Amino acid sequence: MRRRKKQTGFLLVEVLVALVILAIPLAAIIHAVSQAIDTTAALRDRNIAMWVAQDRLTMHRIERDWPSLKTTTGTSEMAGRSWRWQEKAISTPVAQLRRVEIEIRDENGPDMLAKLVGLLRDPQAKP
Repeated sequence: MRRRKKQTGFLLVEVLVALVILAIPLAAIIHAVSQAIDTTAALRDRNIAMWVAQDRLTMHRIERDWPSLKTTTGTSEMAGRSWRWQEKAISTPVAQLRRVEIEIRDENGPDMLAKLVGLLRDPQAKP
């Protein structure tokens, strides 16, 4: 009579259980990595938007600009993208100073990504 050899190895059920046990934490890890990527992209956009706002305020200072008391809008290019900006010049109690509020949005989105408030001195004013 022939003797059967004892077979060793895993049953299909054991393999499936092991896959389920591995799949649950892997799904959580993939979700966490996806959220981290989204957060990084949002922070990058906000950082670039703040650079655009700082660039606008710096241009006023370099050009010794004295903006009129109104709201102006425009677009700027930075980091290979277009950004919409809105500047609002507001009077202050000090006649030689103007408050400038600069808001930056992605050209395709409604959300404000950065807001910068600065003061500009009248270039014609005596020190």
